[in-house]
Amino acid sequence: MENVEVFLVNAFIANETGGNPAGVVLHADNLSNEEKLKIAQAVGYAETAFVAEDDRADFALSFFTVTGEVDFCGHATLAAFSTMYREGVVAEGEYVQRTKAGLLAVTVGANGHVVMAQKLPECLGVFEYEAVSGLIGVEAASLASTQLPVEVISTGLPDMIVPVPQGYLDRLQVNERLLSNFCKDHGLVSLHAFELCEESGSVTASCRNFAPLFGIPEESATGSASGALACYLSRHLNGGRSGCFTFEQGRAMNCTSVITASVDYDGSDVARVRVGGFAKEIGKQIISL
Repeated sequence: MENVEVFLVNAFIANETGGNPAGVVLHADNLSNEEKLKIAQAVGYAETAFVAEDDRADFALSFFTVTGEVDFCGHATLAAFSTMYREGVVAEGEYVQRTKAGLLAVTVGANGHVVMAQKLPECLGVFEYEAVSGLIGVEAASLASTQLPVEVISTGLPDMIVPVPQGYLDRLQVNERLLSNFCKDHGLVSLHAFELCEESGSVTASCRNFAPLFGIPEESATGSASGALACYLSRHLNGGRSGCFTFEQGRAMNCTSVITASVDYDGSDVARVRVGGFAKEIGKQIISL
């Protein structure tokens, strides 16, 4: 019987609190996918990251929910590199991780701040407000009042970005069955709802993320969707210009998280998408296989 050590880490913390928990397993080279899934299920978090050696990059990372593998996970990437930094596996500097979403750069700062590159955005289509209204319990006319589209964007995972008017975000009534079926029918991972904050404040938007198809009723910090939202806002609000954004997520779960994101343009095209934050170890778990 093999014992596997799992680091339990809160990613995208705000002032040492909040964040989204992820499991991290280092030296996972000899684990099978079946064993990784068993570990992820035993941990019970939205995602667990598994770190292995790689001949094309500094590390290979794989990500498992309680139901199966996903191509990429932002908060688990942050948790993994933060753990490696604390454990002395990596130092301050630039690294490349191989994921099923591609080869992606990660920067580790001297203070433990981790910034990860995401895939360049793919805009995968739009939905009418009426198609989304029943999923979150907001009338189509209210969604339309934002004058912003409901759009599917992928910077590693296909997320449906849904704008809601100010004051609506905390009152969403998500129908998990309908949303699961909708995501399955349209090949989506999550619904990422947001409301814009006052321009004078430090936070660009407050967000909520729902991925019940993958066993995640709601998530308190979502790195991949934050990159997608940054691309969405840079195009629809910034006129296709580079910009930096700060997102708050998890407020409705009493677990507020802070996520930074930036989008750099080269002419009219997005050249780079990055998402960053801090993480904190909250414990360890030993799982027997």
